[in-house]
Amino acid sequence: MSSFFIKTKENPKLAKKGKNTAAIKRKNDGDSGGKSKIQAKKPNSKYNEEISSDSEAEGPIEPKKRQSNEEVEYEETPQEKKLRLAKHYLEQLKEEEENKAEEESFETDLIAGRLQEEVLEQKGKLQRLIAKDLIPPDASEIRLLRGHKLPITCLVISSDEKFIFSAAKDCSIIKWDVESGKKLHTIPGGRKGTEDRHVGHTAHILCMAISSDGKYLATGDMNKLIMIWEAETCKHLYKFTGHKGPVSGLSFRKGTHDLYSASHDRSVKVWNVDENAYVETLFGHQDAITGLDSLSRECCVTAGGRDRTVRVWKIAEESQLVFHGHEGSIDCIQLINEEHMITGADDGSVSLWSVNKKKPLSTVKQAHGCHGDAGLEQPHWVASVAALQNSDAVASGASGCSHNSKVQLWKCGQNYRGLEPLFSVPVSGFVNSLKFSSSGQFLVAGVGQEHRLGRWWRLKEAKNGIYIIPLKRKSPNPE
Repeated sequence: MSSFFIKTKENPKLAKKGKNTAAIKRKNDGDSGGKSKIQAKKPNSKYNEEISSDSEAEGPIEPKKRQSNEEVEYEETPQEKKLRLAKHYLEQLKEEEENKAEEESFETDLIAGRLQEEVLEQKGKLQRLIAKDLIPPDASEIRLLRGHKLPITCLVISSDEKFIFSAAKDCSIIKWDVESGKKLHTIPGGRKGTEDRHVGHTAHILCMAISSDGKYLATGDMNKLIMIWEAETCKHLYKFTGHKGPVSGLSFRKGTHDLYSASHDRSVKVWNVDENAYVETLFGHQDAITGLDSLSRECCVTAGGRDRTVRVWKIAEESQLVFHGHEGSIDCIQLINEEHMITGADDGSVSLWSVNKKKPLSTVKQAHGCHGDAGLEQPHWVASVAALQNSDAVASGASGCSHNSKVQLWKCGQNYRGLEPLFSVPVSGFVNSLKFSSSGQFLVAGVGQEHRLGRWWRLKEAKNGIYIIPLKRKSPNPE
């Protein structure tokens, strides 16, 4: 036990030292605790800093503040304002380009529409409905151009509508300016027997044609001759011989310099004007051919006079289609489009035809009325017809008494089934030739004291001249 107590009893210095060491230990523990607290705080602050640095990479909190500061700077800095204005200007340009693209697409639609019209035109199915808008002109608006001494027999209008060429029984050709009405050039006619030394016609000119590009003018006369002229200068170029009778019809194929001619010798001939060459002859009519017309297809149509037939000639195939319908001599013919045509006859009737039907689609008898005593009435002969291409407007001119001479305008029904009278324009004399301008702005009538094909009777009070008839349209109703 003593040893026990001895063991437990320590040296007081050591005990005191132990107490001191315990105190120091506690103090150290306290210090270490403080230090540990400080150390604990430090890792926390480090940890927080690490989190905040991670949040700089991942979290959107601090960049937002920076971004907002940058936005404030963006609004305030002049250089940044310039940048913003530049962006705004680029947006405006973008909008303008988009609008331009829309306009271009609209133009593309217009081009597509034009191409579609051309396809319909080639097929002969294009029909512009303009007749309903036409109104009669005032008498004061109709101009009369005088220059020929004898009755006008034929005329043509240049495709640009600036010039009119007319020919007459006095064997002369006159080039007119449409706007001023003045004579630009006259090719005088020669006397019979001067053919060898005279440059020009020495017999009645019955027909004429102008190429679609306005380069060549062709004229045909009673002396069986076809003459080719330079339309611009009226210079004589070629003379075609070969027909055995008076040349009564001429037409250039549209877009080419191929010339078709018809004659009282009952034949149709094809010529190449560029090469100054004859191509071929087609036969089929049983009587003198009185009229001929063509468009862009390689074919032409003819009126057969007293054989009472209309024929469509397919040049490449050397074949023909024969149509019957009129009761009298068919004296004039005109194509409306590639598949429809109009004819006039001395029985007073006007007929509409389709190349797919052997009989007329529509016929108007006594289209220009009758003359003569009661019970002995005779219809006025239809001496000329005209058609505004690819439209529903056609016209006819008659021969007859001076008080009843007129140009009658007609409206074609849907699909050319039917003819309705629109209005008439009184003129004095035989309406030997009619032509619409290509735009339909005016109609030109060649008028004379006698019929173009003969001298059955004469109207002394009539004037030999050219009537320019303006075709006015109704003004659109304001909505």
